[in-house]
Amino acid sequence: MRNLKTADFVTIALVAAIMCILAPASIPLGFTLIPITLGTFAVLMAGIILGRTKGTICVLIYILLGAVGLPIFSGYTGGIQKILGPTGGYLWGYLFLVWITGFFVEHFKGKWYMCAMGSVLGMAFCYFFGTIWMMISLDMTFWQAFAQGVAPFVVFDLAKIVVAVVACLPVRQILVRQNLIS
Repeated sequence: MRNLKTADFVTIALVAAIMCILAPASIPLGFTLIPITLGTFAVLMAGIILGRTKGTICVLIYILLGAVGLPIFSGYTGGIQKILGPTGGYLWGYLFLVWITGFFVEHFKGKWYMCAMGSVLGMAFCYFFGTIWMMISLDMTFWQAFAQGVAPFVVFDLAKIVVAVVACLPVRQILVRQNLIS
């Protein structure tokens, strides 16, 4: 935190604001508690643009804003009950997603395929944590929770990864070149 500049704080705040705008939009599927959202795309964006530490701070800000009641979670909901409820594990799983994605972005600078690989790995950790949380919360088997919380979303999330890498990696490179993020 000591090495963060004013520009870093401003960039974190802007990306958190974009997350708050993108994440609530959702399409309910009807057969699962979890809708299709742009939340995972927003988290990928934070990890790719900001890297692991600043991206994690950004996602923590997003989760805390939602926890205090701002309607920024899927379906324009918010509150502590959302992050502690059956689908809350996926929100907490965002921290794995952003950190792992950011780690790969920082350690394999400019290599889009490594950024994509880190995003897939981060998504797998997010899925796993969310699935375990849902399984325990709703007294389901692992495979029941997987069928509800992961299987319907894999194709959509892979598409989000492709779009995030293609759109956000150049943004990161510009911000670094302009010395707006360190």
